[in-house]
Amino acid sequence: MSSIRKYLFSTSFALLVAASAIPAAVSISPAQASEIKYVVNNVPITTYDIQRRAAFMKLQHRKGNLNKLAADEMIEQTLRVAETKRLGINVSDQQVEDAFARFASSNKMSTKQLTGALSQAGVTAEHFKDFIRAQMSWNQALSSRYRSQGGTMSEQDVVRRMLEQGGSKPSATEYMLQQVIFVVPAKERGNIGKRKREAEAMRARFSGCESTRQFAKGLLDVTVRDLGRVLAPELPAEWADQIKKTKTGGATPVRQTDRGIEFIGICSAREVSDDKVAKMVFQSEGNKDEQAEAMSKRYIAELREKARIVER
Repeated sequence: MSSIRKYLFSTSFALLVAASAIPAAVSISPAQASEIKYVVNNVPITTYDIQRRAAFMKLQHRKGNLNKLAADEMIEQTLRVAETKRLGINVSDQQVEDAFARFASSNKMSTKQLTGALSQAGVTAEHFKDFIRAQMSWNQALSSRYRSQGGTMSEQDVVRRMLEQGGSKPSATEYMLQQVIFVVPAKERGNIGKRKREAEAMRARFSGCESTRQFAKGLLDVTVRDLGRVLAPELPAEWADQIKKTKTGGATPVRQTDRGIEFIGICSAREVSDDKVAKMVFQSEGNKDEQAEAMSKRYIAELREKARIVER
């Protein structure tokens, strides 16, 4: 699902314009607004939460009664977070930080500059990161429900529709990938720098997937996993850009994850064209967003119907 991209990057231009135009006086401190406004299934939503979301909506140039819209969004976000926890979906801190950094980069800002702009606008980086985490986990919940329902169009249906619209069957890059993990248990995270240097050294020697396990033999707690064939639209968001920029036989830059330090080796890459590719490309070009939006609304409506929402 590309909803996270849609929601995040719809704010990009507005943020750049508004950040320089909003005076510092707009910032709101928690002490100024800390009353509980709603309780959603025993989870409180404060007036401060609502004010920060309203400030975020202002950056998005949203129209209407922003306080009411912000309250509705915070209620829905609370329902989404509870549902994704029930489903066992977890978005790591590193994934959130990576998304935050990508958003800053897309606006030609450093993370420090973005943090300052958000604080000045009364949103705060913390609130924005909570929004990112909630959206990413909700996308996973929607993907799970979409898969469980078998999708709404078969591969053949998609190809027929594309041809009827005057398009041709598209192609996509198919990758053979290998994942290398320098495992670092949570209790040993203080030693992460050493493991990162070890991973960097192995990555520098990487010249193809055939010799990876040989290199790893003399290293402690290193896991090598063959990921098999992965089409470009299926690449995990946190790795996609790096994989696409890396040549066959090379490896992506290392990055820290919940497991430790990792990099991905590109064993091979080739262009393929079949009905499965057509369906993925068709969905990635926005058609899936419409289905995801409709499914999200139905899902939220179900959660609202079962929820206990009390206004103070």
